[in-house]
Amino acid sequence: MIEPNPGASRALILNPSLWWRAVRPRTLTLAVVPVAVGIALALHDGGDGDPWLGLLTLVCALLIQAGTNLFNDASDAERGNDGPDRLGPDRITGLGLASPRQVKRSAWLLFAVALLVGLYLAFVGGWPILLIGLASLAAGWAYSGGPRPLSHTAWGELFVVLFFGLAAVAGSYYLQRGQFSGVALWIGFALGLHAAAVLLLNNLRDHESDHRAGRRTLVHVAGTKAAYWLYVAFLLSPFPVLAVVLYPSGLTVAWLALPFCVWLAWRCARLIPSPAMNAQLGLTAVAQVLLGSLLSLALITDKL
Repeated sequence: MIEPNPGASRALILNPSLWWRAVRPRTLTLAVVPVAVGIALALHDGGDGDPWLGLLTLVCALLIQAGTNLFNDASDAERGNDGPDRLGPDRITGLGLASPRQVKRSAWLLFAVALLVGLYLAFVGGWPILLIGLASLAAGWAYSGGPRPLSHTAWGELFVVLFFGLAAVAGSYYLQRGQFSGVALWIGFALGLHAAAVLLLNNLRDHESDHRAGRRTLVHVAGTKAAYWLYVAFLLSPFPVLAVVLYPSGLTVAWLALPFCVWLAWRCARLIPSPAMNAQLGLTAVAQVLLGSLLSLALITDKL
């Protein structure tokens, strides 16, 4: 790991643009989309729609996602994952722009604010929301922290489906309606698959360096050839899932996202693990935004 520059311990505080870079803004949509869709589904099912509650839910989700990214930045640098051969975007700890200690402190600060917001949400939603919130915070730390981080195992994609899919959609729905919904869980599963596709592609790009660092991700377990097919499955499976869940009305407007996802699947098959996959990662996140936006539009306007 590159040693931090003098004064790096205060870098994040003194440089807001470095904050923005550190929290990986292109990944933050993965936290926003499932919350927005959960709120849209609640409105579709007759919820009154509390804008203040919805805003706080989004803020809490964003804080947890940003904090998780900061923990990952610091922990990967400490473990030697972000070396000079890194194919992905540079990380601030690995570049020596901030110390691991400072980045982790920043992560804990974001988690603390998320906890404060979450306590209010739990006051409104009760113990189910408290459990979801605490589990999300614990998982955000466990993804990169501890002796056996989730990001170093084959369970990372499952973690993403659970927390960036099922928990986010179902929890947001519960806060607006005061009850859980099986449809919300299935929609969360579908959106979580797109989030898992982002992580899988990230690990496919970094397969060689991860292997040297001792990480055994799903790509390592399944093999790179199977990983390409898993990416295609994660990208396209949400459409039949949603079609069945929302039967007989189907998806209508949300089907407009399918051609883009098919194009991404075709495009990925022609890529090799390299920096060229960075653009594919961004486009995969866009695919989830597109599907979530169209689905929310259909739910809110009752055009399913």
